[in-house]
Amino acid sequence: MAEKIKAGHVHMSGCTGCLVSVADNYEGLLKVLDDYVDWVYDLTLADVRHIPEMDVAFVEGSVCIDDHLSVEEILETRKKAKVVVALGGCAAYGNITRFCRGGQWNQPQHESYLPIGDIIDVDLYIPGCAPTPQQIRNVVVMAYLLLKGNDEQKTLAAQYLKPLMQLAERGTTACGCDVMYDIINQGLCMGCGSCAASCPVRAISMEYGKPNINRELCIKCGACYSQCPRSWYDSGIVDNYEAIMDAVDGALKVGE
Repeated sequence: MAEKIKAGHVHMSGCTGCLVSVADNYEGLLKVLDDYVDWVYDLTLADVRHIPEMDVAFVEGSVCIDDHLSVEEILETRKKAKVVVALGGCAAYGNITRFCRGGQWNQPQHESYLPIGDIIDVDLYIPGCAPTPQQIRNVVVMAYLLLKGNDEQKTLAAQYLKPLMQLAERGTTACGCDVMYDIINQGLCMGCGSCAASCPVRAISMEYGKPNINRELCIKCGACYSQCPRSWYDSGIVDNYEAIMDAVDGALKVGE
């Protein structure tokens, strides 16, 4: 077995829901920690005060730019990590923290929050509020295979991670309207309902076989667009889907 990769969780301004999703992998998480990953930094799960060198840093939450410590920590994360992952809607797009602009009554000094991609370069996004445990687990496994696997495994891992990297390249704003503008208005929607199923606040309903977006309910987490099968297409993933899933399943066989 190859040497483990070093990974950690950096918590900015968020609700810790993404970290709960990490922990919700249960024995799958234990398998990952036993065989593939040294979890070297985590305010909740690791007794480490300062951000260390990491192969992969999972960043949860947006950055309060009025808090100099938060800005310093996100810059330090980019410096210390080979790969930075925006974990969840707040880190990727601002999510509900975008609605905090203008001041909070209990903390008026904390009035401006930015997704981490507005401050540092981010390598890939895992959108959602919160992302599913399975998606986080798969990204961890694929990051390991990309960095430590053989040539075939590296190819499969790169194919799996490519759409998440493309999300990072796309920018730091997201809305349910993206589905309307980029999918429905382009005649690409096939009415599968994946966007509605992925919305954590039920801002999307299916009417006459197409999504209807309630903009007042949308929290701008990016889950709907990223889950839409028509928002991206990569023949490398589609043609090798079974091989990619077999690689994940093989890595996660507990007790072997």
